[in-house]
Amino acid sequence: MKHLIIALKGLFVGGTMLVPGVSGGSMAMILGIYHELIASISSFLKHKKESLLFLGVFVVGALVGMALFARPLEALIERFPMPTLYFFIGAVVGGVPLMVKESGITSFSLKRADSWKDIGFALVGLVIVAAFEFIPAESWGAGALTGNAPFYLLLIAGLVASVALVLPGISVSYILLVMGLYEELTRSLTDFNFAFLAPLALGLVAGILLTTRILERAMDNHPRATYMIILGFVLGSLFEVFPGVPQGWELLISLVTFALGFAAVYALSWQETHAKQA
Repeated sequence: MKHLIIALKGLFVGGTMLVPGVSGGSMAMILGIYHELIASISSFLKHKKESLLFLGVFVVGALVGMALFARPLEALIERFPMPTLYFFIGAVVGGVPLMVKESGITSFSLKRADSWKDIGFALVGLVIVAAFEFIPAESWGAGALTGNAPFYLLLIAGLVASVALVLPGISVSYILLVMGLYEELTRSLTDFNFAFLAPLALGLVAGILLTTRILERAMDNHPRATYMIILGFVLGSLFEVFPGVPQGWELLISLVTFALGFAAVYALSWQETHAKQA
């Protein structure tokens, strides 16, 4: 049963990764599986069997989700953008209570200094993600990272991309665009240009291992501040998802889909909380 739940969460994360502005990390956090993912990657060498089983089940679920939902989601966003995107906004908001609970916050009051600190940490995360929207594409220079780019530069690019891949709310595809890397990467994947892909993959793997280890320690030692910053990341990502205010009949339908998204994730969060307490 446990593995089935992991696979289903992977299915949902994989499917939602294809929605513009919704990162896989955000959905993993909202579904309450993010910390376990980080811990499994971070301690992979120490607990190979357990980590491999968990990650294997999750990845298979995510790949199935991407395969199943790719075309339906694309069609829904193209034909009914407002109701579809409002469903995902509702899903993100529905996961907020679980994230707050994971941080260890049991009560909140504007009269207390620690509550203002929580708001401050969340704002830091929100501002960081929102700031990415103002970084122009190809800031490193158009085509700067071509197939002939130096090894060390591709290694650094992989490290940078890994941080975006691990942290919720930050779009990996946009980071690739900022580095002028997106088109060259897709071309290299098609042409099997291993001279380009190998150092990039090396930097990506090294960066993921380093980032997850740092993040796991932060979550264990400073859960309140870490989860609040991540909450800011997730809320900040809504700027990219938000399609505007719907008009006419779309307003009512969008409110309904928002409520459905909220209820679905909130119910999963509630189940997750009670499963841990059992």
